[in-house]
Amino acid sequence: MSLLTVDQLGKAYRSYHPEWRRFARWFGMPFKPSSETWVLRHVSFSLAPGEALGIVGQNGAGKSTLLKLITGTLQPSEGRVIAQGRISAILELGLGFNGELTGRQNAIHASGLMGAHHDQIIEAIPSIEAFAEIGAYFDEPVRTYSSGMQARLAFAVATAFRPDILIVDEVLAVGDAYFIHKSANRIREFQQAGTSLIVVAHDRAAIQTLCDRAILIDKGMPLMEGAPETVLDFYNALIAEKESATIQQKTLPDGRVQTLSGTGEASVIDIQLRDTDGRPLEYVVVGQEVVLMVDILLNADLPELVFGYLMKDRLGHTIFGTNTFHQKIPLEELKKGEQLHLEFRFKADLGDGSYSISTALHTGDTHVAQNYEWQELALVFTIHNPHQAAFVGVNWMPPTITLQR
Repeated sequence: MSLLTVDQLGKAYRSYHPEWRRFARWFGMPFKPSSETWVLRHVSFSLAPGEALGIVGQNGAGKSTLLKLITGTLQPSEGRVIAQGRISAILELGLGFNGELTGRQNAIHASGLMGAHHDQIIEAIPSIEAFAEIGAYFDEPVRTYSSGMQARLAFAVATAFRPDILIVDEVLAVGDAYFIHKSANRIREFQQAGTSLIVVAHDRAAIQTLCDRAILIDKGMPLMEGAPETVLDFYNALIAEKESATIQQKTLPDGRVQTLSGTGEASVIDIQLRDTDGRPLEYVVVGQEVVLMVDILLNADLPELVFGYLMKDRLGHTIFGTNTFHQKIPLEELKKGEQLHLEFRFKADLGDGSYSISTALHTGDTHVAQNYEWQELALVFTIHNPHQAAFVGVNWMPPTITLQR
């Protein structure tokens, strides 16, 4: 069963000259618009109960337009939206709040607009106040609130009644760490109870943690749909892409999809993980000292080059990343055909599981400046724990324990 079906959805903004032709079209007269700008087109997907979908894309790609079409605040120019059940959306911090009204008054008003009955609202107000945790400000005008306080109140109101479909637009990017974790926990509770979720976020971790799949929208068109890690890797490459860059994806033997992008002026030709005696490693012991060895080939003369790597867990969450720029290792005045050999020595203080390393060759402090090569899943290795005391998590941080009685 599908709670939400989006079928070939599109939105165009049209202008008419003279303006009376717009009104004439309402009565069936076949006047064509003087100009037509499509901001969203050909978007289709369905959402099952309890499923979470991430929407990613650069600013201006059409994400907010899509959410407004789903919630009905905009009417589509083509296609349709079929929704089963109640939709609750947090599209903006203020959630339509009146700055002159108090938080309590806005909570009552907004809950009514969401379709709650008076008795339900009165019963829910104490829990809204408790969840928002803004203290005496709950009875102060919203215009006196900080952006974080507005986010707290908006989220508390939008989630006061469990919806069938919850839409969250960047709300987890605002506020303090405590409230972000608290909000994420409530979202997970809703998911477990059957609420479907649509998340728009620039935060990679939020998409990967909450979502079952993701859709990439670029220039108003759906560009890719699939597993969150695969879509986000492609999105990351798209951000770094320049006019002459290319993006390639291939499926590895273990089923994961590797993304490779860049303009090609330099490339990683070999990458290995070895022990301190130089022996290749596929399995690494918790806390073992290892050496990451990287060989780079220059395919063009370059005045500057930066090499960086990211270590990720099996879900694609970044564990650690650095590069030669931040480590103050200059790579300058390089010639075509030259090869570089880099070694990074560190202790693998990691938990049991599979990990991957992504590599980047670029200028400046990030690969967005000039992306010569970005390679996801350049190296995959496994950590196991045959010697240390049992623990959970991705980091090994053994404590020193003292006891007093």
